[in-house]
Amino acid sequence: MTSVDDTLARWRADEARVRARRGEVGAVPPHELAGLSGLELFEAMFDGRLPAPPIGETLDFLAVHVEHGHAVFQGRPGHAHYNPLGTVHGGWFATLLDSAVACAVHSTLPAGKAYTTLELKTNIVRALTDRVPLVRAEGRVVHAGNQVATAEGRLFGPDGKLYAHASTTCLVFDARPPR
Repeated sequence: MTSVDDTLARWRADEARVRARRGEVGAVPPHELAGLSGLELFEAMFDGRLPAPPIGETLDFLAVHVEHGHAVFQGRPGHAHYNPLGTVHGGWFATLLDSAVACAVHSTLPAGKAYTTLELKTNIVRALTDRVPLVRAEGRVVHAGNQVATAEGRLFGPDGKLYAHASTTCLVFDARPPR
């Protein structure tokens, strides 16, 4: 096996492990989020106590790993994601990278805090087609403050080729209590 084949096998095994443990797909009711830190929310999703977000089903990607300040998402670029030029639409790149960088920020938040993306800067450096079976987006926090957090991310293939990179600025605020 080549190192690309080894990487693909490992990535597919990671995905199978996540899919086997996770629960249904759906939105998490706000009252179920109360009292959970960002990292506790991801742990609950990974072990099936909370649903996985529907956007992953829509765009064929999922979180495969989250730890404090770091999030890894994996996606399958498919024909359904193509633009009129016959390559994956930039919105797919941006959504996958936004998920990775924003969830890296979310993983640092204590219970009672929430966030929203204020800015997302995406640089697409190479076209992507469905000939690449899987890609990964890794997000890492650069700064996690009381009101502002920043993170950077990279989207790459199993051969290590970089397809895009991104940075985000997120606003951190007190979460509204559930009604």
